[in-house]
Amino acid sequence: MTGATDPRDEIVQHLGALRAFAISLTRSASSADDLVQDTVVKAWTNIDKFTPGTNMRAWLFTILRNTFYSSRRRVRREVADVDGMYSTRLASKPDHDGRLAMRDFQAAFAKIGDEQREALILVGASGFSYEEAAEMCGVAVGTIKSRANRGRKRLAEILDMAGDDEIGLTDPTTLAVLNGLSGSAG
Repeated sequence: MTGATDPRDEIVQHLGALRAFAISLTRSASSADDLVQDTVVKAWTNIDKFTPGTNMRAWLFTILRNTFYSSRRRVRREVADVDGMYSTRLASKPDHDGRLAMRDFQAAFAKIGDEQREALILVGASGFSYEEAAEMCGVAVGTIKSRANRGRKRLAEILDMAGDDEIGLTDPTTLAVLNGLSGSAG
């Protein structure tokens, strides 16, 4: 901005043309007014990017056009949720609850026997079938099933969970280890 006049002074001269262009894009007078206002704010705050002596009108029209198309792209990605029904289904538990529950689970998991913990890790967390886990451990399938079932029951006792209690952990691996805790033997 090396000239004697401030380029911001010239913005006012182009408001009518900007509004007409905005109406042609938005097809709504109120939306056009909002678009012009956004354009002027952007131009004003970024006036240092304008090169004095160049075409101010073209620069303003470019800002308006880019602002319009950016808002159109953003609107396409947004979901209309007038009554709030969609957003209420997106609620999630606070992160700290999961960390606290995970700490409790880790402490309980450390208290069960090595063979039960091994069976739960292989069958629950690692996703192996009972047959595959039995083969890896060199024991019968029934032995792996029994170890996993006893491990789940012991975890339920340590965590003081009744058969119908909801597991408050959100970690998929932990949930996989505890799969069947609320009733099934796996």
